[in-house]
Amino acid sequence: MKLYIDHITKFVSKEKVYARRDEALGYVKALYEKTGKGSDFLGWVQLPASVTESEIAAIEEVASFYKKNAEIVVVIGIGGSYLGAKATLEALSDNFWTMKENENPKMIFAGQNISEDYLYELIDLLETRKYGIVVISKSGTTTEPAVAFRLLKDHLEKKAGKTQAKDLIVAITDEKRGALRTLARQEGYRTFVIPDDVGGRYSVLTPVGLLPVAIAGFSIRQLLQGAADMQKATGPGVPFEENPAAIYAAARNELYRSGKTAEILAGYHPKLLYVTEWWKQLYGESEGKENRGIFPAGVTLTADLHSMGQYIQEGLRNIFETVISVERTAHKLRIPNDPANLDTLNFLSEKRIDEVNKMAELGTMLAHVDGGVPNIRIEIPAINEYNLGELFYFFEIACGISGYMLGVNPFDQPGVEAYKKNMFALLDKPGYEEESKKIKARLQ
Repeated sequence: MKLYIDHITKFVSKEKVYARRDEALGYVKALYEKTGKGSDFLGWVQLPASVTESEIAAIEEVASFYKKNAEIVVVIGIGGSYLGAKATLEALSDNFWTMKENENPKMIFAGQNISEDYLYELIDLLETRKYGIVVISKSGTTTEPAVAFRLLKDHLEKKAGKTQAKDLIVAITDEKRGALRTLARQEGYRTFVIPDDVGGRYSVLTPVGLLPVAIAGFSIRQLLQGAADMQKATGPGVPFEENPAAIYAAARNELYRSGKTAEILAGYHPKLLYVTEWWKQLYGESEGKENRGIFPAGVTLTADLHSMGQYIQEGLRNIFETVISVERTAHKLRIPNDPANLDTLNFLSEKRIDEVNKMAELGTMLAHVDGGVPNIRIEIPAINEYNLGELFYFFEIACGISGYMLGVNPFDQPGVEAYKKNMFALLDKPGYEEESKKIKARLQ
């Protein structure tokens, strides 16, 4: 993976970015030595290189079981408990995987919404399919996944019988406590642990992300290797000039200081859509605190050039763009010549589709810079497990550094609880009687 900041220098000089060298490297050290804010949630920092062979083998064993016993596996989770796995699977899968058969179970997600139609239609689909459930929750009481699991557990037990259902359910949860851990003990589910010191949005390289990826037939060993190599490339002792995460954190913070308060992550491959969604949660939940923070948004190009492109080019000049560029594609396809040339595209004859895409990428970056939008570019060689592992860890460690540079705790999320309190009050949850009276009075 390579990082380029050449296209920000019209707005923020390289000297200004590099002037924050000592600050950025100090925060790298703080992450490793656990001396900064949120130090109780830094288990992910050295995680990639510390996953053991026995842990990998246990995940692969469960994945093998599902491949033999399920056509579909439903992964239940929300936020970091589903976005990392979803991002990895969407990036690595065939674009049309839902229409094609393969030897691995099809992966479906639930518990990331409270849509009655979504859950009804999911149960309707599962009525005639052999399926299993991977339920992911530290507490087991988060509303969205808990509702989905209650419904699907009930359906699976009625469909397959309680004994067989037990074997088809795996819980990824807290090691010792919580409603899901208690239920798993009572029912005898196989379990994997979410480490106490790893928050949900940093959990893609724990069983939370690894088990769904393994079930889908992809190499978690390569994913972890890419992350472990990026850990080495961004750790203490690596000079600032050679540390892409430190440079990225410093560059985006210097842009923020200059008035660029929103960052758009842009990808030119539709398979990266959910990588963008994962990134939005990681940075939004980590940095959006104390009335500060860079607002994370995302676009998939070139499609969004025909919608958001106008705003990016000529809208409010408070944005900068980070582009994920992919050096090579998995397939090759050339544009044929058309003798009639009614679409006037014969100048593209025999060119590869990817060449056209890359020229669109380059042309767009230049246009955006000319229009007042600085561009950071991240280049990965290809979309595969190794490079995704690199990318995930790069963004995670850079987020920790960047959050510290902003002066916030990148590892808590106090604002997430606000909507829950209102929702519980409106639903008359026991213990919320006073809140219920107050909020209902507001609505009269």
